[in-house]
Amino acid sequence: MTSLGSPVAAATDPPDEPPAARHGFRDSLRGTVRRARAGDVGMLPVVAGVVVIWTIFQSLNRTFLSSTNLVNLAFDMVPLGVIALGIVCVLLVGQIDLSVGSVSGVAAATTGVVMVRHEQSVWLAILMAAGVGALIGWLYGQALNRFGVPSFVATLGGLLAFLGAQLWLLRGENAINLPYDSGLVRFAQVWFVPEAVAYVCALLAAGGFLALGLVRARSRRRAGLSSVSPRWLAVRSLAPAAALLFAVYYLNRTRGVPWMFVLFVALVLILHYVLARTGFGRSLYAVGGNAEAARRAGIDVRAVYTAAFVMCSTLAATGGVLAAARLAAANQSTGTADVNLNAIAAAVIGGTSLFGGRGSAFAALLGVLVIQSISSGLTLLNLDSAYRFVITGCVLLVAVALDSAARRSRQAHGRG
Repeated sequence: MTSLGSPVAAATDPPDEPPAARHGFRDSLRGTVRRARAGDVGMLPVVAGVVVIWTIFQSLNRTFLSSTNLVNLAFDMVPLGVIALGIVCVLLVGQIDLSVGSVSGVAAATTGVVMVRHEQSVWLAILMAAGVGALIGWLYGQALNRFGVPSFVATLGGLLAFLGAQLWLLRGENAINLPYDSGLVRFAQVWFVPEAVAYVCALLAAGGFLALGLVRARSRRRAGLSSVSPRWLAVRSLAPAAALLFAVYYLNRTRGVPWMFVLFVALVLILHYVLARTGFGRSLYAVGGNAEAARRAGIDVRAVYTAAFVMCSTLAATGGVLAAARLAAANQSTGTADVNLNAIAAAVIGGTSLFGGRGSAFAALLGVLVIQSISSGLTLLNLDSAYRFVITGCVLLVAVALDSAARRSRQAHGRG
């Protein structure tokens, strides 16, 4: 597995610095600047983009950054964000899934049929919807591995086929309304984290970020590699801690932090751990970086492809269930329209490379924040959705251009 070192390290760890840059605060800061100049800009462009977008919309409409609107934004970004998490998985291995919208629609319809028509429990409906998603992902993996069907073609066919399956499940009805008093609907509309619990969660998240950084730095020092200084880690942890505490305080001024948003953040953290800390995650990066090199290193490339598609479709199905819960209905338009394009755009805007082998779970979180912020801002300005498509397309173009430029810079510095 030694050959995994290059692509994995490029994707998840900062490149090794000279020994002189090992412990000092200034040296750590210089190392960060040096890596940015070499093309390792991380999530800085998308964070800057969010700041610019929020500043523009707030200057045009004073209610954009109000607590009430931000709570709605937190609710609305979850279904698409969960779908975008799955897109990150397939993009990491250099593949694509164009059917996530249709899969989410089939899952939403399955939930409605099981819950309402057959009067079964919510948990059974969720499990069946997730099972349908996992089966679809497994079929995509077999189409690629056994028959050599490119993922672009297989999932494009799936887009049409599962749209038909969704309409068949809803046959004779435009929509299946979910019971408003069910736990699933209330979870997606009116359940909020108690104020004290929200502050505790924010502190735990900041403390966990610092603890993981210290453990990682100590492990690198023991291995004789360069590491970030403790003072630099403390400074890096103060910023997210302050941001989290302020966000909790601000959202609690009205309704609070939605439990559904907490679920989304938990999924992001779980996927981040899988990608950054497990052998399976390193295999995803390795296959996306160079499939042939990964195969020669002993990785079961076919199994990795199948797992990536299963994760993508299962998360798409989960997003469909949450979308149905948010609307309290599974209708014929669930998962259609621009869900596919927005999910893929969110992953790419957040920093996941279309070339494979580079990206993280946080890309979905930041990318969907950009897209939903644009949608929310234009809705407040009462502008047509045509503007949203134009602006989102321009942001996507800039994101891909930055990714290409960073990739060329890394290659020029011998880090690509």
